[in-house]
Amino acid sequence: MMYDFLIAPFVEFDFMRRALVGALALSLGAGPIGVFLMLRRMSLVGDAMAHAILPGAAIGYLFAGLSLGFMTMGGLIAGFVVALLAGFVTRVTVLKEDASLASFYLLSLAGGVTIVSLKGSNVDLLHVLFGSVLALDDPTLILLAGSATVTLVFLALIYRPLVLECVDPGYLRSVSKSGALVHLGFLVVVVLNLVAGFHALGTLLAVGLIMLPAIAARFWTENVGGMIGVATLIGIVSSAAGILVSYHAGLPTGPTIILAAGSLYILSIILGARNGLLWPALPRRHLEG
Repeated sequence: MMYDFLIAPFVEFDFMRRALVGALALSLGAGPIGVFLMLRRMSLVGDAMAHAILPGAAIGYLFAGLSLGFMTMGGLIAGFVVALLAGFVTRVTVLKEDASLASFYLLSLAGGVTIVSLKGSNVDLLHVLFGSVLALDDPTLILLAGSATVTLVFLALIYRPLVLECVDPGYLRSVSKSGALVHLGFLVVVVLNLVAGFHALGTLLAVGLIMLPAIAARFWTENVGGMIGVATLIGIVSSAAGILVSYHAGLPTGPTIILAAGSLYILSIILGARNGLLWPALPRRHLEG
């Protein structure tokens, strides 16, 4: 019974194995990215950037259909352009960064949907918005694996200044001039992961696998390295569980993966060892004199 539910779908069907490999690759890169977004109070920035890639991907679709190369390149360019424009508007106007990003992401979402609708059908629009994790081909899997590899290597190289910027950006600016470069490099890998996630989960859901496991991890540990490990583990479990539940229950795979991550987030709120709701209620041994 357990074999039929947990293992048989991956043994019998190639598309299930591809979906699992792709989702696991996404989780490996998404875990640390989500933790640093959360620590830098940029959780909603990640959501805004996820929508910002849509016009570029839609323009790529307009020229070449559902082409991996064109849509990926378009998404990367659009993400970088929106990030730079939002930063520019923040510096030359009275708007804060969150308001600037919100404006651009709303324009991006509306523009992207309009562009896709000019050429494609409702099926194509759903593919762009919600992804197609059960239809990953070899080039897409290579893109997902490459994105995770680049992310992990790059974050390992900038780990110390990135952690320091999260804890005390003023001190980092006083001892090093690398703060701006670290911030820009971090935004680059954020956009890279969002574009990779876009092919599997769509623009509306890609950020879910980045942020939900990271936020859930905060209820289990206060150590940055520990949070990265827990977030990655939650992402992997959510991906496998979501794929299996969607297969057996006939549900859409992308949303089911995010719902699985959301379920673990809620469990973390209740049971988490660090500030979980039930933790203070547990009986504890009194200090002995």
